[in-house]
Amino acid sequence: MEFNIELFLCALGLAIVLEGLCWTLFPGGMRRALLQLLPLPESRLRVVGLAALALGLLLVRLAS
Repeated sequence: MEFNIELFLCALGLAIVLEGLCWTLFPGGMRRALLQLLPLPESRLRVVGLAALALGLLLVRLAS
């Protein structure tokens, strides 16, 4: 499988658009979510990040 920079940039752009959409539509909710994340230990954040990473990879694999 060959690395496609155009596809990568499209995917990155879509991720940024979705992030921006959340901040645009729900700024108060996003702020509350961040405030809830601040007191969590780094180990818990790493586990959640790893789970999100695995889910993302699974979705990419299913789509290809």
